[in-house]
Amino acid sequence: MKIPDSFALHTLHTLLSVLEESISIVNTKGEMVYWNEAAEKTFHIKKEEIIGRNVTDFFREEDVMNLKVLKSKQPVHEKYHQPLPDQHVVISTTPIYDENNQLIGSMSVERDISTTIRLNENLSNTLQELQHLKQQLSSKRLDDAFSKIKGNSQAINRLIYDAKKAAKSDATVLITGESGSGKELFAQAIHQESSRSKKAFIPINCGAIPQALFESELFGYEAGAYTGASNKGKPGKMELAKGGTLFLDEVGELPLNMQVKLLRALQEKEIYRIGGQTPKKINVRIIAATNRHLENMVSEGTFRSDLYYRLNVFATRIPSLRERIEDLPCLVYEFLEEFSSSYNKPLPSIHKEALNRLCEYHWPGNIRELRNLFERLMVLHEHSEISEMDITQLLPQAKQLVKPLYTVPLSLKNEKESIERERILQTLEKTYGNKSISAKELGMSRATLYKKMKKYGIGYES
Repeated sequence: MKIPDSFALHTLHTLLSVLEESISIVNTKGEMVYWNEAAEKTFHIKKEEIIGRNVTDFFREEDVMNLKVLKSKQPVHEKYHQPLPDQHVVISTTPIYDENNQLIGSMSVERDISTTIRLNENLSNTLQELQHLKQQLSSKRLDDAFSKIKGNSQAINRLIYDAKKAAKSDATVLITGESGSGKELFAQAIHQESSRSKKAFIPINCGAIPQALFESELFGYEAGAYTGASNKGKPGKMELAKGGTLFLDEVGELPLNMQVKLLRALQEKEIYRIGGQTPKKINVRIIAATNRHLENMVSEGTFRSDLYYRLNVFATRIPSLRERIEDLPCLVYEFLEEFSSSYNKPLPSIHKEALNRLCEYHWPGNIRELRNLFERLMVLHEHSEISEMDITQLLPQAKQLVKPLYTVPLSLKNEKESIERERILQTLEKTYGNKSISAKELGMSRATLYKKMKKYGIGYES
């Protein structure tokens, strides 16, 4: 059955009218001959207004794709186009030919993407603002030297508050605390917040330098001062820190003869190099740190009281990790981000029970031990979540955390050894791991203490 031309025409018109895309058809004169309902909604022009009129009465000639295709006779497919300043479309335009292959017009199909473009622009602007805020926040953090010290506990916040006040002065600072608690980090922050921040921060570990070399390290020496000395001489750490800060780490390990010379240098604000005859003026701020009880050392005669009071102008104690265990989750996430970035591995999550297990541990090595544990964890771990078992396997004394369902009664000998081991651990903790003082308090020689530590598997860091 042959379909009447009128039926086909009405069907085509109905089809074009219900399409969501705008349909426009112009003849070779540029006059609009078809304009569907979607075009009316998109461009806010009624068909009664535009049909029969030249398209350039409503649009600029250079913005009308139908006219461009009439000239080029080349179709355009799915091309981004902007027919009006605030209108964005994806357009397909094709030339129209009659049965004699004569060009009689062109037709455009346009999909309005103005809303999408505006949303994208808003998103882009929002991202730019977010990036700007991040940069401002990062800049503020860089301006705050104490931002590297992580934690929100009352103890750490109070400590930072007091340290910032001390940083504004030029007072000597004495930082005490267990090994690995972050004493040098605080010293660096105090220096960076001080008026000396543009000058050098020179650290020197008093426990790592042989006694015979200590004076030359601290004060330097003149040319030819002793056999093997440089023929040009060498400045000491106090000269190198001129105008800046000298950080004396483990100051409790200073030999008595060096304590006298350091005290004189601090009082006179001048030093003599080894082999030198002329004093050299110094301008240096001292920040000292120790994991030992200097008050006990003063009473025992192993640390000079006058030097102690000279160093103890502003004293602050860094709490151990177990004393601010509420900061542990914050530190854990900080280390996870750090090592996932440095080892180029996905950032894992951590199970609640794993965090609980970490909080139960007593952390003799403090933040240094925690950091080392998570570096090992990131190297070894291959899953998306850190479990309690992962933590248990890596903690050096994890077996102490597990409460057994049944305990075997100890013999008299084993009970005595258990008590002795516990007493040694308590004493080492009280003296921040100092073997000499611990041995004295326990009534044994240092050599005997080492033997018993080895026997009981005590690896306490000094």
